[in-house]
Amino acid sequence: MYLVVIGWMYVVLMMSVAEATNTTGSVLGAIVTFFLYGLLPVALVVYLMLTPQRRKAAKAREAAEFQAQQQAAASADPDAGGHAPGAAQAPGVAPVRKEP
Repeated sequence: MYLVVIGWMYVVLMMSVAEATNTTGSVLGAIVTFFLYGLLPVALVVYLMLTPQRRKAAKAREAAEFQAQQQAAASADPDAGGHAPGAAQAPGVAPVRKEP
């Protein structure tokens, strides 16, 4: 595909040079020829031809993110509820009760 793009850009460049060097041509005409026959159509065609690759890369990226989320959820600690753990009582403190 890139060979066709390079070949077409070469043809358009030669058309622009011919437009600029012709006795009835102008540099402005050469610039317009280069953009309207070359850059704009080629950019559109390349964009449309690469759409499946962009879509495939986006799906692969989403699948990788989903898989990373699944692994993070599976490997999380069992006590990952977000609440503070209850503190254990110190062994030296006796509970309060009546004397027998």
